[in-house]
Amino acid sequence: MWTGLLDRAMRPLIRVGRVTADLPDGTRIRWGTAGTGPDVQLRIHDTATLRAMALNPDLALGEAYMDGRLTIGNDDLEGLLELAFRNDYGLQTKGLRRAVLGLRRALRWVWQYNPAARSRVNVAHHYDLSGALYDLFLDADRQYSCAYFPKPGMSLDAAQTAKKRHIARKLLIEPGMRVLDIGSGWGGLGLMLARDFGADVTGVTLSTEQHALSNRRARDAGLAGQARFELRDYRDVTETFDRIVSVGMFEHVGVPHYREYFRTIRERLAPGGVALVHTIGRSTPPGSTNAWLTKYIFPGGYCPALSESSAAIEKEGLVIADVEVWRLHYAETLRHWLTRFEANIDAARALYDERFCRMWRFYLLACEMSFRYGAQVVFQFQLALDNDSVPVSRDYLYPAHAPEQARPARKRQPA
Repeated sequence: MWTGLLDRAMRPLIRVGRVTADLPDGTRIRWGTAGTGPDVQLRIHDTATLRAMALNPDLALGEAYMDGRLTIGNDDLEGLLELAFRNDYGLQTKGLRRAVLGLRRALRWVWQYNPAARSRVNVAHHYDLSGALYDLFLDADRQYSCAYFPKPGMSLDAAQTAKKRHIARKLLIEPGMRVLDIGSGWGGLGLMLARDFGADVTGVTLSTEQHALSNRRARDAGLAGQARFELRDYRDVTETFDRIVSVGMFEHVGVPHYREYFRTIRERLAPGGVALVHTIGRSTPPGSTNAWLTKYIFPGGYCPALSESSAAIEKEGLVIADVEVWRLHYAETLRHWLTRFEANIDAARALYDERFCRMWRFYLLACEMSFRYGAQVVFQFQLALDNDSVPVSRDYLYPAHAPEQARPARKRQPA
């Protein structure tokens, strides 16, 4: 029964590449055509896995790979996930999987309901893992978001520095400006804005690990009086700021809270203020988060469509001064992370175990393929309270010799 169900589901869908699957009863079946893409051989080791793959492949594939109940010839996980994402648009519109995805989208307001208490739990699930794990694959500044590769051949550290500088130019920061960093991570961006631009930075995070390290870094750099990091939900902030920045945090807000998030930005911006929101998004209509990614990596997370984000921004009375879309930059970032993680796989096993390492490898590769072959992109929303808070052209972002400081369109008198 399960063999037939899986075969009927997969056969019309694999149009790029070929999969050869050896099943628990000794049956071998093939889907797709050789020579059109990756050629991958799988072995499904038990009937329970076969049944799960037939009913819910989005969840079952990652779980079976983690547990060793599904093995891949030459451990070619990259080939399998490339094949999956290159065929994914067809998969989303067929049969049982279409029904499952429709149900997930219908229920996303339940799964993405993230009040403060639940947000703290979700953040701890991922960001309070051992700090030593992140040292294995991130750059020296621990930037855990998309790097910016304006030139080919850039190192990860150089590309992350380029990302921070690009964001700083969009913020049009002047010395002494008060900056709120929502979801401040391990403090790298906030510390740069304080050190190199003279900003007075307040960062907020729900991760105890990030909070402790950020403040330690500020003290070590002699910036403790200029860059402060607080263990606080962004919704609890009451002060006003000249600039607000949020990098890699909006993905964790959840659709039910979009207007609350942008309302908070509007209410916390001082007159003439500018905000920059950097977030993973999708170039398709609204959807739902992959079931495996929700369960094992980012509970409560969701990458919005442009239509969802812009609708919430418009309703909260913010001016969209600029929208920039980064496409393959995150694919390159994830390739760097994967290469570093695999080079340090023995250290990762010492921290956790083999199953965790297989989970993390699946996570990094699946995310890379989603940016390289799927619908994932990065949006940068530059927001303001007024039309004239930001220059009318992008020339200030790309000068011939990009200055480290940029000036606003016009100076405002204190309110």
